[in-house]
Amino acid sequence: MNTTLPDGAVPWLHDTGRVIAHWLYRPVFRVKIHGRDNVPRTGPVVLVANHSSMIEPQLIFGMLPRRSVFLVKREMFRGIAGPGLRAIGQIGIRRGEPDRTPLLTAVSVLRGGGLVAVFPEGTRGAGDVAAAHQGAAWLVRSSGAVVLPVATRGTRRPDGVGRRFRPVVDVRIGAPFALPVERGRTGLTQATEEIRVRLADLVHELDEQRKRRS
Repeated sequence: MNTTLPDGAVPWLHDTGRVIAHWLYRPVFRVKIHGRDNVPRTGPVVLVANHSSMIEPQLIFGMLPRRSVFLVKREMFRGIAGPGLRAIGQIGIRRGEPDRTPLLTAVSVLRGGGLVAVFPEGTRGAGDVAAAHQGAAWLVRSSGAVVLPVATRGTRRPDGVGRRFRPVVDVRIGAPFALPVERGRTGLTQATEEIRVRLADLVHELDEQRKRRS
């Protein structure tokens, strides 16, 4: 029995989706992956990443060296996309309001040794991690998973910049870290801030790396 994907997922479809995602944007972007060896190959992992476009989740999904389950906003499951997302093991969640059932599904995946990816800003914006929601911290507290920060830059065209030919997209994978989360709301708030700071620092490091290269 597969325990690293939610019930109802089809493992071979999930793996096929990973291959497609890996190559999907290669004709459009020059994708550079930094720190792939930082991804734990086994055990429960909560991956947290910044989010400035709809492209980052697919890039990360395709570059990971193991199966992964993403918390995806429920609106993406409307229409014909819904069955496909469920078949590859993704979990729909309502943004901005309590949605306990999908979080419990994610905890089950983590306790089975899986990897669950979360975009803690909650909504697609500038990708600067100015704010974070508490779902990632709750998952860590409920499962004992380590946290894996991932920063992505280059998918969003800067304001005032014209059409670009195969721009460089960088994905930087930070070192995984354990995160003790105390009980109660205060514990979640403190852990969420720690996640936010660590991810923001990684995004800043990637920004500096891109500046030095330009």
